[in-house]
Parts: sequence; C-alpha cells; structure tokens
Amino acid sequence: MKKAQYTDKDLIVDILTKSFESNQSVNYIVKQDAKRIERIKALMDYSFEVCYLFGDVFLSDDSKACALIVYPDKKKSTLKSTLLDIKLILQAVGLGNISKTLKREKLIGSIQPKIPMLYLWFIGVDPDSQGRGIGSKLLQEVVDFSNSNTRPIYLETSTVKNLPWYEKFGFEVYNEQDLTYHLYFFKRDVK
Repeated sequence: MKKAQYTDKDLIVDILTKSFESNQSVNYIVKQDAKRIERIKALMDYSFEVCYLFGDVFLSDDSKACALIVYPDKKKSTLKSTLLDIKLILQAVGLGNISKTLKREKLIGSIQPKIPMLYLWFIGVDPDSQGRGIGSKLLQEVVDFSNSNTRPIYLETSTVKNLPWYEKFGFEVYNEQDLTYHLYFFKRDVK
C-alpha cells in the first residue's frame, strides 16, 4: 500500500462512492432524495478531507482500493474542520438528518474507548475489481501498519457479509447496536 497524495482525492472519493452506494450505515446518514449518489460522494469527500487532516489515507499498490484512517486523539476543531462539517451538513446529510446523525455519532463516541487508536473509517475496493483479494491485501497491510504503530484498530460495519472477513483478520465484535439497521463494532488489538 502507498500513502495517498491529495491529488488522489478524486480517485478515492470515486472508489468509496461506488463501494458504499448501497451501504445501510452510509444511507442512514445521507439525505435520501434524487441527489443521493451526489450526497454519498460529498460524504466520501468529507471523510477524505478529515482523514487527510487527522489521519492517513492509503491506496492499494494498484490504486483499486483505499482505506481512510483517522486518529481520534489527534482530531481537533479548527476553522477548516468546522467549515468541512458545515459543508457535510449542506451537501450530504441535509438539515432534516442533523439530529439523527449527531445522535449516531454520540452513540459511537460513547461506545469507543478513549485510547489512542487507528479508526478505520472506510475501506473500499472499486466494484469492478472486487473478489480478487485486493481488499484483503490492503486490510492486512493496515493491520501490519497498526501493529508497527502500536495502535489497535477500531471500526463499525453494517454489512453482515463482511463480518467473517473482519474476523479472519483477527477482529472481534465488542458491541452491537440497532438503529434502523444493525451496527457491529469491531476491534483488533495490537499483536
């Protein structure tokens, strides 16, 4: 894997938009209207920006997959992060979804431990390249990165078919929540 450059943003946003188009958790957040795909794209744009500021953005060596990582202990409120939040509300979430989005984020924050961690916000493979082991290779590289940086990995998923995949890499469910969909909380300790 390679560290993404800012010039890779459009490619990464495109991979994630396609990968998460039918994701329950993503569709819970974005306003459901005729602009839904554009709103998912805006969410992925926001996520890229936040991870570029307060984490790491990685691309697979073949540029067909990406991983967005944020370090919650390094995240802080800045003018830029506040402007990104406003843009997220206007372009992705919509005013009517602010309350449920804030409740969801507060719930996740109350469940996650307050320790230095590697939070795997998104990992996605271009749909045309799925099923070839690209995502597994990238996830293994993220695991190796977390071990070398002595930060456990935390993530959530609403995609039931991905549960065995994460477990194969040593992740374990440490919490589950029901919103209008089931959300699984995973962690993987440093080994």
